[in-house]
Amino acid sequence: MSAIPLPADAGARAEETARLFLERQGLRLVERNYRCRLGEIDLIMRDGATLAFVEVRYRRRSGFGSPAESITAAKQRRIIAAAMHFLQWKQGRKPPPCRFDVLAIAGKETQNIDWIKDAFQADF
Repeated sequence: MSAIPLPADAGARAEETARLFLERQGLRLVERNYRCRLGEIDLIMRDGATLAFVEVRYRRRSGFGSPAESITAAKQRRIIAAAMHFLQWKQGRKPPPCRFDVLAIAGKETQNIDWIKDAFQADF
């Protein structure tokens, strides 16, 4: 996939690239940059009946490992906590099926995108 001219901030560009990529795969944006006191979720997308909570990671170079490798257990816990908050706040008593995806983007000019569906699990 070629680089897309987007906002100046690298994180914002990566999130916009991720959103466009996922929409081309048939997902629909529900919310972006959902924040609560427990954590943040970059993108919340609907994939059919399933809500996908998407963590977007970008690295220009792979010298320090892949973007996906940078998601620690602590980061996963914060994402899960924020997802639970979102579900209680927006979805009510009967939440839809959910999963946690990671969209890892590597490279500056030519971007490699690795979409890891169901990258980690939550007990809810």
